[in-house]
Amino acid sequence: VQLVESGGGLVQPGGSLRLSCVASGFTFSSAVMRWYRQALRKEREWVATISTTGGIRTYADSVKGRFTISRDNAKNTVYLQTNSLNPEDTAVYYCNAVRGRDNYWGQGTQVTVSS
Repeated sequence: VQLVESGGGLVQPGGSLRLSCVASGFTFSSAVMRWYRQALRKEREWVATISTTGGIRTYADSVKGRFTISRDNAKNTVYLQTNSLNPEDTAVYYCNAVRGRDNYWGQGTQVTVSS
């Protein structure tokens, strides 16, 4: 089982990044997918969730209206479009897959928002 995130980097305040997470080794279309993030010296926090078909999406209040979660089950990939980034969004972003009792995590991708 693998979850591989990409798309992070350094961006100026107000900028955007599109994060991707490619899954393998399990039935992706049956997994609820989530993005989390963890800033330095802070606990990991939930960012967004998308249902198996993509029909239901929920967001943390801190990112609502700025971030969009989506998925492509044909590509075994979940995305997080991040817009209007600010320094408080600086963190390592992780994707998470839950399918029944199985719970998988990626290694994370660093997002740094700084001028």
